[in-house]
Amino acid sequence: MGKIIITGVDGNFGGYAARSIMQKVPLEKLIFTAPNKQALEQFAAQGVETRYANFNNPSQLEEAFAGGEVLLLISMPFVGEQRRMAHKNAIDAAKAAGVKKIIYTSIVGCGHEECDAYEIRDHKYTEEYLLISGLKYVFLRNAQYGEAMISAFEEAANSDGILKNNMGNGRMAHVSRNDCAEAAACVAAGAGEDNAIYYITGPTANTMEEFCAIGSEVTGKKVTYQYIDDDAMYAFFESIGVPRYTDGEWAETAKAFPFCAEGMVTFGAAIRKGQMDRCTNDFELLTGKKPISVREMFENLEKFRIGDRTSTDN
Repeated sequence: MGKIIITGVDGNFGGYAARSIMQKVPLEKLIFTAPNKQALEQFAAQGVETRYANFNNPSQLEEAFAGGEVLLLISMPFVGEQRRMAHKNAIDAAKAAGVKKIIYTSIVGCGHEECDAYEIRDHKYTEEYLLISGLKYVFLRNAQYGEAMISAFEEAANSDGILKNNMGNGRMAHVSRNDCAEAAACVAAGAGEDNAIYYITGPTANTMEEFCAIGSEVTGKKVTYQYIDDDAMYAFFESIGVPRYTDGEWAETAKAFPFCAEGMVTFGAAIRKGQMDRCTNDFELLTGKKPISVREMFENLEKFRIGDRTSTDN
């Protein structure tokens, strides 16, 4: 196999995937890219070839991907048209550079035909564009990160003890972000089949009530779940200044909070409707390991907090 390119190694997901794959294949087989040149220095110092990559510049991306055979395309940390175009640029550049296979980090909702959540559209667009590219592909449809909901749990525990959202009794097989990155590294190193779809999930699909019960039992902090409808969710986000869509003022607020109300409310609604409840053993199939459970995440909180985001415009 030729060289393996990993994008976004400056981020939480990409950094973990990069460190993992360094233990699986010879370093001379790797190319790490990022829009943050400073973040590449640590990997260059260890002997990995590193390259700056600007996802808004297709010709520059083609140079960044030159000489690679497999590309791990980690979904960009923003939402909407900008993300879709960045992914399109990456696929076009990879094809022009001679890359033969792209591994894309997608999301479970793409597996449900009726799921039309705002952020899911970006992933469906990217999957469809990759399918028509003629390149070999692997879609890693990740479940929701357990770390994200642990953050919501802790916010509730530190306020009124009530976690409120519009997910209702919908189920989600919460997965650790690190497990998603580990699965991606394994596939980039050769695990799994070409032209395949894998669902990277935790071991059980939980309702929010069950999630809160596990967290309360493990931490000793009593948090209960309260369902609120979609209108109430929109009103909440409006009250704290989150824009409804990814246009207008969102471009500025996204630097600190890269989500919009439409994305988060429709995501919660998709969970409530049972459109994102897939639970599989694909993680174990690809890695040979058991996925980390929600209980284990709560038992090791310091290792499973969401952390700072590293979103950029490039």
